[in-house]
Amino acid sequence: MTPKHCVTLLTDYGLEDGFVAACHGVIASICPPARIIDITHLVPPGDVRRGAAVMAQTVPYLPAGVHVAVIDPGVGTRRRAVAVAVGDRVFVGPDNGVLSWAATDEEIRAFELTDRGLWLDPVSATFHGRDIFSPVAAHIAAGREVATVGEEIDPAGLVRLPPPARNVRDDMAEGEVVTVDRFGNVQLSVTGADLDRIGARYGEALTVTLGRHSRRVSYGETFGSVPPGELVAYTDAAGQVALAVNSGNAAQRLGLPPGAHVRIAIAT
Repeated sequence: MTPKHCVTLLTDYGLEDGFVAACHGVIASICPPARIIDITHLVPPGDVRRGAAVMAQTVPYLPAGVHVAVIDPGVGTRRRAVAVAVGDRVFVGPDNGVLSWAATDEEIRAFELTDRGLWLDPVSATFHGRDIFSPVAAHIAAGREVATVGEEIDPAGLVRLPPPARNVRDDMAEGEVVTVDRFGNVQLSVTGADLDRIGARYGEALTVTLGRHSRRVSYGETFGSVPPGELVAYTDAAGQVALAVNSGNAAQRLGLPPGAHVRIAIAT
């Protein structure tokens, strides 16, 4: 197998402790040429859906390689540890859905990580990111065949997160909050293409309904399309519709957590 010297890491470990450095160290010790890219380590603790969304939206811009995601509230339990091969990429992490939005293809192969010879010894019951996922990823990056990391399993049996709700009909697009970024911008499952379908145009107003409350919101190309302090709907870098406040925090103003239902129509 051709070495995949790029290893990416996405976790909820934070930056206050040595968890991330330990994973880096394990990878570098096993595969010294590895180029390690940190996607983020600031996923909210245990937020598998946020991790899945960030991974899926980031992977298209990453080099081919091994992509490790460790959002793992079930660490140490009977949940499986897996590697999923998709083309020239291998995804490594817990089988809890965190890989499912990125590892999507009809021709995927999946393997349960059962070759303990690739793990660190001893294995901590609470730090599989260091002791299982990082070393396995490093061995694959160094050229080990993914088919040798453990038993092949049916990809249909992998845990998959349900896709975010999304529906477009006539003059209305409905969806849910997918993520909220550190700026308080609220990303929706509705896409820019969906708004094109209902006839929305930049510079026009939209009616955004959140629960029982509706707001008139400008549809702009960027934050500066509205004065500071005002709400704007825009299509973000991932092609999703998002709500923002110019120089403010839309999530706080609107009280919108991930999963909240949102309906968008052209204002009349």
